[in-house]
Amino acid sequence: MPSNRKLGRPTDHRNAMLKNLVTSFLHNGKIETTETRAKEVRSMAEKLITIAKKEVDNFDTKEITKSFAEKDSKGQKILKTKTAKSGKSFKVVNRKEEKVLVQVDSPSRLSARKLIINSVFRLKTVDPKKKKRVTNVNLANKLFDEIAPKYKDRNGGYTRMYKLGQRKGDAAEMVLLELV
Repeated sequence: MPSNRKLGRPTDHRNAMLKNLVTSFLHNGKIETTETRAKEVRSMAEKLITIAKKEVDNFDTKEITKSFAEKDSKGQKILKTKTAKSGKSFKVVNRKEEKVLVQVDSPSRLSARKLIINSVFRLKTVDPKKKKRVTNVNLANKLFDEIAPKYKDRNGGYTRMYKLGQRKGDAAEMVLLELV
């Protein structure tokens, strides 16, 4: 018996469809799809959540110095005039330095992050307030920062399926798959 369902699709189409469904599922927290697709998506999503859950606290914090351009009250960069040895004057942006704490992944967490990034599509969403502004959603960050900590004390069973009945067109069994 094969390890996964064929879903009546060629391999590349099936893999792309499942990757898309997992991406939508992790981004929204729930999807409505057919029962067989939902079973495959549940399997893939639970594996990704388990990987993220194992590495959720595996990072170090490091203090670095960042340089920022100073800005006035209007948000414009503050410029100062300098003179070169040749006598020419030019304008330079006034900069200030700040110490910032940065999170640095351990090698195993970095490997888990790369595995998750390869298992989902890049997601771009349109910001509803600024209709033309497209923002990138990093699902790996969402998994590590929001989803995995929620299931830290849980051993599997991160998803739930509700049967919705048959679809009108082809009588396929529809389900609602959601995160618990």
